[in-house]
Amino acid sequence: MTREEALNLLNQHIHADNLKKHCLATEAIMRALARHFGEDEEAWAVAGLLHDLDFEETRDDPASHGKRTLELLEGTDLGDEVRRAIARHNAEALGLTRETRLDFALTCAETITGLIVAAALVHPDKKIASVKVKSVRKRMKSKDFARNVNRDHIALCEQIGLPLNDFIEMSLGAMAGIADQLGL
Repeated sequence: MTREEALNLLNQHIHADNLKKHCLATEAIMRALARHFGEDEEAWAVAGLLHDLDFEETRDDPASHGKRTLELLEGTDLGDEVRRAIARHNAEALGLTRETRLDFALTCAETITGLIVAAALVHPDKKIASVKVKSVRKRMKSKDFARNVNRDHIALCEQIGLPLNDFIEMSLGAMAGIADQLGL
C-alpha cells in the first residue's frame, strides 16, 4: 500500500483533526525507527499512519479497536506483518501478544506522541522544537502529567534494543520534522 492510498483511507475514516495529527506523528516516528533499524520504511510508516483507522468508530469499545481496522483493510494489499502490528498495538484489550520488532515499535511510537504533544503545549512557545529529552523524561515520571499516556508502552522501546533516551530523541526529531503539519 502506498502512502497516498493510506492517506486516502485515513481521510475517509478519521475526521477529527487531532486524531489525524496523532496518526501523522506516529507515521513520522515509525519512519525514523524503520530507518534506524534498516526495516521497510514505507511499510512501517503506513502502519503508523493507519494504526487508529477505526478509533472514531471504536473509541467506546476498546475490545474492538484494531479488529475493526483489520476489517476496513480487507481487500487492500497491506502486508500481513503490518496488519498484525496494527492489531497488536492494542494487544491487551484484544488478548494478543506483541511478538515482532514492528509490534513493539508501533506501540511505543503511537504512545509517545501524546506525551510529546503535551510537553510541547506547556512550553511558552508551544513548539516541539523547544522540547528536550530531559523534559520528556521528567514528565514521564509525573503520573499527573498526560495521565492517559501509558508510560509502560513507551518503555517498550527497550524491548527492541533502543534505550529510552535515544527513543525520545528520535521521536522528538521525527515530530519536529513535521511540526508544521502538527501545528506545533
